[in-house]
Amino acid sequence: MAATLSTPSPREAEQAEPARPRGLFRRKAGEHDKAGPVTYVLLGVAALVSLFPLYWTFVAASNTGERVALSPPPMVPGGELWNNISTAWDQADMGTALLNSTIVAGCVSLSTVLFSTLAGFAFAKLRFRGRNALLTLVVATMTIPPQLSVIPLYRIVTGLEWSGHLQSVILPSLVAAFGVFFMRQFLSEALPFELIEAARVDGAHSLRIIWHVVFPIARPAMAVLGMLVFVQSWNDFFWPFVVLTQQNPTVQVALSAIGGGSGHDINQAVIMTGALVGTLPLLLIFAVLGKHIVGGITSGAVKS
Repeated sequence: MAATLSTPSPREAEQAEPARPRGLFRRKAGEHDKAGPVTYVLLGVAALVSLFPLYWTFVAASNTGERVALSPPPMVPGGELWNNISTAWDQADMGTALLNSTIVAGCVSLSTVLFSTLAGFAFAKLRFRGRNALLTLVVATMTIPPQLSVIPLYRIVTGLEWSGHLQSVILPSLVAAFGVFFMRQFLSEALPFELIEAARVDGAHSLRIIWHVVFPIARPAMAVLGMLVFVQSWNDFFWPFVVLTQQNPTVQVALSAIGGGSGHDINQAVIMTGALVGTLPLLLIFAVLGKHIVGGITSGAVKS
């Protein structure tokens, strides 16, 4: 028996087709989403809220302590910025503090990025016994409060006679569990196994693969990790305050000696001036490297 094929009517075909967006929500072919006025308003408000603390720091640093203590406080800059900077510089050795913080943050950032990239590559792409258990142990150390290790670490530092020296701050922070996990997650997606195998077929040994394959691909994540670690190390206060002195301080330790006094004698303007001076290097780094970091994130990934 011959089968007969029935052709659906135009009305039935129209009912069978999925409904297309019409009117305001209809998009033409090749058209991308565009930000509307509400988006720009929300972004502007978020930017103002984020920048207000920095603006208030500048306002307080450029006024006298008496004006800052008024209620309501001043909201426009004054003319006492250079006098407050001179006072803060006299109360604490800010030049030495800035140099020490640069050395500490730079060394910690370089070592953390290097060791975290190597460890992240090993956990992501190398096969060895106990890999998952070891990675779990590394990640589990992130749950331990750093205050628990202060007493044994201080005993070690004093036993080595490093108290008051920068190595007591640098060496305990040469690598971080967060950096290892961060680089492992990035390299798991960005670095294909085929690229490693192709390098091995060409006769490249492990160090050459790391230098010519892993580092170029991991460069965007390394830049982001280095920035995060630099900021964290620059702003670290607790451990440097424990082991360093005012004769050889970092920026955060030096700030603890600025605006001294008791009760109402504390000069908040000088304190805010020191905070502003200590923040300027971070703003400079973001201004110089921020565009390159964002560009590397958007264009540096390699997909298999």
